[in-house]
Parts: sequence; C-alpha cells; structure tokens
Amino acid sequence: SEKIAIIGSGPAGLTAGYYLARAGYKVQVFEKLPVAGGMLTAGIPHYRLPRAVLRKDIEYIKRKCGGRMEIETGKAIDKNAFTRLMEEYDAICISVGADKSRKLGIEGEELKGVVHGVDFLRELNFRLDKAGTRDVEIGHKVAVIGGGDVAVDAARCALRLGAEVTIIYRRTREEMPAREDELRDAEDEGVQLLYLASPSRIIGSERVEALECLRMKLGEPDESGRRRPIPVEGSEFILDVDTVIVAIGQQSGLEFLEGSGIDTEGGRIRADRFGRTSKEGIFACGDAVTGPATVIEAIAGGKRVAEAIDCYLRGLPAREEEIREEIGIEEVKARLKGAIEPKSRKKQRKLPVQERIHSFDEVEVGFNHDEAIEEANRCLKCGICADCRLCERVCEADAIMHDMREEMMEIEVGAIVVATGYDLFNPVVEPNYGYEYDEVITGLEFERLCNASGPTGGKIEIKGKEPKEVVFISCVGSREKEVGGGKGNEYCSRVCCMYIAKQAHLVKEHIPDANVTVFYTDVRAFGKGYEEFYQRVKAEGVNYIRRELREGIKVEKENGKLKVKALCEGRLVEKEADLVVLATGIIPRTDVLELAKKLKITQSGDKFFMEAHPKLRPIDTLTDGIFLAGCCQSPKDIPDSVAQASAAASRVCDILASEYVEVEPIIAEVNEELCIGCGACEEVCPFGAIELREEEKELEEIVLRTRKSFVNPVLCKGCGACIAECPVGAMTQKHFTSAQIEAMVKGVEDES
Repeated sequence: SEKIAIIGSGPAGLTAGYYLARAGYKVQVFEKLPVAGGMLTAGIPHYRLPRAVLRKDIEYIKRKCGGRMEIETGKAIDKNAFTRLMEEYDAICISVGADKSRKLGIEGEELKGVVHGVDFLRELNFRLDKAGTRDVEIGHKVAVIGGGDVAVDAARCALRLGAEVTIIYRRTREEMPAREDELRDAEDEGVQLLYLASPSRIIGSERVEALECLRMKLGEPDESGRRRPIPVEGSEFILDVDTVIVAIGQQSGLEFLEGSGIDTEGGRIRADRFGRTSKEGIFACGDAVTGPATVIEAIAGGKRVAEAIDCYLRGLPAREEEIREEIGIEEVKARLKGAIEPKSRKKQRKLPVQERIHSFDEVEVGFNHDEAIEEANRCLKCGICADCRLCERVCEADAIMHDMREEMMEIEVGAIVVATGYDLFNPVVEPNYGYEYDEVITGLEFERLCNASGPTGGKIEIKGKEPKEVVFISCVGSREKEVGGGKGNEYCSRVCCMYIAKQAHLVKEHIPDANVTVFYTDVRAFGKGYEEFYQRVKAEGVNYIRRELREGIKVEKENGKLKVKALCEGRLVEKEADLVVLATGIIPRTDVLELAKKLKITQSGDKFFMEAHPKLRPIDTLTDGIFLAGCCQSPKDIPDSVAQASAAASRVCDILASEYVEVEPIIAEVNEELCIGCGACEEVCPFGAIELREEEKELEEIVLRTRKSFVNPVLCKGCGACIAECPVGAMTQKHFTSAQIEAMVKGVEDES
C-alpha cells in the first residue's frame, strides 16, 4: 500500500523504480522532459546510443513492473510540488541528474551564438527523435569549450551538422577527462583540438563574431590531482568563430529543495552510499549526488537506493556503510602477473569516416563472428561463487535460492510412471567422425542452429558464412557392435533417418543452392507419412549415398578444407564439406542405475528399462504400479512416445479408480512363531514386498520388543526367493507349504 515518488527518469530513477515496483510498491515517476530516459535521451547522441535500443530498454522496464510504476512526463517539480509530494508519499527518491550547464563567467557570454553543451545536445536529440530533422541553429565555425564527454559529443554533433569545429581545453590531452577513444574518433572525423588555451572574452555586438583566448601553462596539482592551468601574460590571440558551445561541466538544478531541510553542498545533495539524505524518508541517487558520472554508476546508485527505501518502509535496520579494500590497476596487474596470458582488447569495427560524418548512424557496428569469439576468449573465467547473492536478486523468475538445502521427502503415491528419457551418443568416442572440428556438429546442435532463438537467429551459418556443401552421416553410435574399442550399440535408434530428412529439407529451404549429401546405411521410414516425406526430400535434390557400417568413413581436414571420405559399395567416395552433421544415436541414461535398483526395475543388456512382456505388457514393469513411458524403455520417436505415455496414464488411472486390487493367489507368508527378524528375506525380495516391523508384547511385567517380517500381498509375486533364503524356515508359500507338497508326493506314491 506504500506509495513512492521518484523525481527524474534517468538511469538512476528508472533503476530505483524498477526494483521498488518489482518489490510490490506503487511507484510514480515524475519527469520534466517530454520523454523518459533523462540524459540517456537528451544528452547522449544517436551515433553513440541508438534510440530504438533505448526505447526497447525503457519499455522492458515498464513491462516488467507489471503496472506498478507509472511515468508522468512533462511534469517539473518546484518547491510547492515537492512539499505536496512529502505529504502524499511514504518515500521520495530524488534522481534529477546534472543537466544544468556551468557558465564561463566571461565577457560576451550573453551574445547570440553562445550555447551550452547540454542544451545543444538536448535540442538536437529531440529534433532527431521527433521528426528526424537536423534543423538546429548552428554556425559555420564552432568553438567548443571544455574537455569532457559532453564537449566531445557536442563537437562531433556540430561537425555532423556541417560546421568546422575546434575543441579548446585549458590543460593538455593527458588531463582531459574525456575518453581517449572518443578523442581519437573526433580527430579522425576532423575535429581540431587546441590545448593549453582558455577563453578570456567573446567578441561581438549582438552575435558572436570571434573568441579571444589566453595561452596557459601548467602549475602545481590542484584538489583534483591535475596540474593547475596558469594564464600566460600577454599571450592573447583571436579565433575566428561564429558559435561558442560551453561544456565546462554540469550541476544539478536543486532550487526546489530550498527550505526542505535537505542538505546540499556544491550543487549536489548530501547523501550516504545508500542514498539516505538528512531528512527521513527522502533519498537521492545518481548525478544529483555524485556529480556527472557514468550510466552504470547511476544504475548502481539507483539499485542501492531501492534497497534502502525497501528497508525503511519495512522498518528494517538501515544497512551500514560497507568497508571495501580498494586497489589500483597496478596492484591488479601485479596479482595477475604470470597467472594469465595478457591479450589486448579487440577493437570494434566502425563506420568509415566519410559515412559517419554526414549522418547520426551508430558508429560502432560491433564484432563479426570470429572477432566475437576471440574477444569472448579473453574472459578470465574467474566466476567462482563468492556468495554475493547478486544472481538471486536479479533473477526475474526467483529461481535461485542460496538458502535452499537438499531435502529428502517421503511421498505416498498409488502409482509411478518412469519417463527419465535418454542421452545422445557422444561422437568424441569415435575420432574418425572429426567432431573436434568447428564445422562438424551433431543433429541436436543443428536444431539449435535453426532455431529463431538460437545463436544465429535461425540462420544456418558456420563461422558467419552460409555452408554451400552440407554432409549428413547417419547411424553415428547406432547399429555398431564395437564403439571406440568397447561394446557398441547394436540396436537402431529409429529417429535418425527421419530427422536427417527433416534437417536436409531445412538446409534446402534456407539455402536453395546448397548441395546436400546423406551417407546412410538403411533408410527406415516406418511411420505414417514418413516414406512420402523421404521421397519428397530426395526430389528436392538431396543426394543419398548408401554405405555399409562395416565400411570405413572418415572426416578430416586437408589443406584447410573439410573432407568426408567413405567406402561405399567397395568404391571410395570423397566429398568436400562446409558443414558436417552427425546423426548421433539414442543411448540409455547412465545416471538412472540407482533409480532402477530402488524401483526394482530390470534392465536389458543395452541398459534400457525392461517391460514385463514385449507384446502383452509393453508398458508395465515386473513391479505392479510402476510403468514405463518414452525412450527410457527403448528408442522411439515422438508419436510413439506420446502413445506410450498416454497408455501409461490410462494404466495409472485404472489402478487409482479401482475399488479393489487383485492379488496373486500364490504368495509368500510368514510364520511369526518361527521368524527371528534377521531381515534376509527383505534383502532378497526383488519386488520390495517384504518389510521388517517392530512389535511389542507384554509378558506379565515385561515388555518384549521383537522384529517380524511382513509380506505385502499386493506386491508379492510368489517367486519364492525369500523361502529359499530364510534360515529358519519361517517363510512359506500359500498353497505350497512343505506339508502340502509332502502330502501330494505321498498321494502320487500311493497311487503308483
């Protein structure tokens, strides 16, 4: 029921709102601009942050909040409005950013043609967003004052509008706060950089006509750690410009906080690391607290504030400041020395200079396939769990629980359906198939490649290129007596022939000019419509070449090209291939052996679960109430798996719906007078029909505790194993007791 107000919809405000809304709070965001996004929308040029990407992210945040966060744009907050917010909301988060440009404080700053960097970028971005127009008033010769990211962004935007641009900075390049890669891009595009110079006055009557500057020299370091610029007397010089863009820093507009009791200092809100201000219930984050910083720092601040507000509203103790050991980059390098092989960061490809200086298209166009792989391989793989629990916090499905422990649960059920599935044969076992090559994949990997949510978005590509020569190899790991020097899988996996046909069809559909070859042994198209589909695939131009399994096949590289060599009916066939797909067979899972023992399910020589009878009871096991479904029993395709699962479900329903259970007439029984409770019968019973039970008998003043065997008549099959195992003869079989057998033998003798 608590309501939270957030002032500002930049990265900090949206992040705080997202986590608070996800926690169940009602969040109202107030944004003075006509659109959400803060400086992401208003300050960052299109060539660095495409608006389609930004809009997608904002819509994602709103959608994930489930209607609990509303963003009201065009709503500026003044002193009166802020007072009302404090009365109406349970908590307030101030994330107004730093969009107020600092002034130069020199003569002529009021002239027409003097604009501030953030104002210039805001107007340009909004015009591009609204109508795609670049109609922003700018001169032909532009001087940009400053050395930060805003200065460089403004310079590059002015250049794209057709101006000659010079950045004027009062220190050297080494002290510039702008990123070095941004500076290099600006220089490549034609922006001039003038170091050790500072404007002293702007010349003009009504409009900018020129800019007077002073030469500077560097003195001792100031409080920022950079050497202080000192004017050189008599070094004045004039620059011929008609526009001056001021970008010497930003601060927050905090006039609405006057008289609120919230402490500010130097144009920033005073707050601790978790955004707590001097006034209870009021929190702040982002550039309004830190000053101009990066987007990720603003996001981190918004997340910490959301956590602090949640603790405040729930009455939980406030988190204390975290004490962290901070180390420098040199210390990091020293610790990693010798542990890893240093690799330089891969440079992203960029639009050619002549293309990008005339448009606002994104400059960095990303990596190609090989570059992305190479860059990803730079990862140090240092992801050992540090129990930080960040994954638990960000998981939208709440699927991660660090406190969860393994728990043994006892559940009473009336029936069990075993559908544990299968594994696929690992082609690494047979090196002749060349699975170590990137161009050799399994059928399951091919399915992932074709999927729209896969790594290539559904395109059939290998290393960024469409394969023109595709080879399929059937019966990999099936119908072979020996595999890798050991016992093979002599059975047919049943599904391989048809999924090869389907995948060959997909190749021809996606790449019509591709040559597709299938090396097969026998095409077993046994299902409804299967033979017709096989003939259709052949008619599409897929080349089927028959080979015997005993005849060799080898996939290898020669001179950098992949080749498939196979003996087919006594002749050697060679095929060059851009892609080889191995139709790996179905094998039983190896992790179900313990389950088989517990459920008393027998296994075939191939380690699949065995049914009670292959014709009369193909779903039942020898243990009543336990049924099989799917490939855990044998290889089968989807229709057969569905049919067997439906049959298993009907057998379960038959048991659960019955009012009585039919039992075997000939079952084991216990003579309690003879039973000594040794447990031998329980251990040997293959159906789990015998258990030991403790009994108490009172003999005068003595309580006698004994253990006796008990036979469950529903589970017992009368196999007689327990009778043979019992050391004292306490186990007998109904209708086949020793006395009965002796009487029958005696009767036979008397008749003879």
